[in-house]
Amino acid sequence: MKISPLLVYLMLLVLFSTSSHQVLAIEDPLGKPNNKFGIHILFPSEIDDASRLVNGNGGEWGYIVVPVQSGDRDLEKWQEFMDKARQRKLIPVIRLATEGDYFNTKVWRKPKESDILDFANFLDSLDWPVKNRYVSVFNEVNRDDEWGGKADPKGYAELLSYATTVFKSLSPDFFILSAGLDNASVNGNGAINKLTYMQRMNTAVPGVFNQIDGFVSHSYPNPSFSQPPSAQGVTSIASFRFERTLLKKMTPKKLPFFITETGWSGKSISDEVRAAYYKDAFDTVWSDQDIVMVSPFLLRAGGGPFAQFSFIGPDGTPTKQYSSIAGMVKTKGEPTQNDTPTPSPQVLGTEVAKTSNVPVLWFSSTKQQKKITRSEVATGLFHWMFGI
Repeated sequence: MKISPLLVYLMLLVLFSTSSHQVLAIEDPLGKPNNKFGIHILFPSEIDDASRLVNGNGGEWGYIVVPVQSGDRDLEKWQEFMDKARQRKLIPVIRLATEGDYFNTKVWRKPKESDILDFANFLDSLDWPVKNRYVSVFNEVNRDDEWGGKADPKGYAELLSYATTVFKSLSPDFFILSAGLDNASVNGNGAINKLTYMQRMNTAVPGVFNQIDGFVSHSYPNPSFSQPPSAQGVTSIASFRFERTLLKKMTPKKLPFFITETGWSGKSISDEVRAAYYKDAFDTVWSDQDIVMVSPFLLRAGGGPFAQFSFIGPDGTPTKQYSSIAGMVKTKGEPTQNDTPTPSPQVLGTEVAKTSNVPVLWFSSTKQQKKITRSEVATGLFHWMFGI
């Protein structure tokens, strides 16, 4: 007997309806009062200075972006960070990162599926301060040096799709964000223009942008990190608009935007001018209704190539651009808070989608564990495949 696709769909829907897993459990960050001010940091120890910046002048629950490298999955360290974020009313945005490639230290190692599993297991072991667990899946993957030496939109699209499935299988509260793309990259020498990269992602994995929960934009004022807010081309602080226009052609889903990196260089622009530029940008371009947060790069560089962007000088003195943003009137954000610790789960093993008996991996913890079943993994995958 031939079974119609519609019948198969209805049978699967009934089968999975018994699962306790609710896929669409995240909340719309723009559906409540939202403090869109954020800052990118490199180390958890910077959280106090970050709080004074993004929550200054009446704000609460601003955003803090921080990378977590694959070799830095320290439960005690990162749980302390989450606890401090709760105390200081900050919303963490975790950016996944690998490490320098062993054979080519000029590039970041290309991540694998096992990295996704390890990150998901680890991050689901932490007690997060708010309901939405924001995770950005790697960084500027259209650059050759961010993806093992050669940008690969097909490989990244497949990994992003896999990451969405795995993270959502562990907790429906994970809010999956794409990697921010370098808006200055051009095609050639292993790099790919960001809009071309997005198109190739969708060609390789049709509907991939329907799977994620938010889109990350690196709306830098290029070229040379020095263009005024009035310059609003494809490589400007308004570059998110061009990404949004393209996304509308590839997914019916209205994705919120997270500008997790932006900023003017101090090499060619004075601190006074940068301070004025930020005020202008927040008042105009970044007041867009689709933007959840704007997180300039970087709070504290200390030295080196990132010093040109730093909001705090080498001697610990706040810059004028720091004072400018700290003094802007802010909103008291009202995200749903996790007032009680989230139970630490029994986490998925490396054969998550390959065997009927899902192995598990335990992190050291005394907290109560929850069981993740294969039906929960399948339910999440089913929803994303059909875009519901």
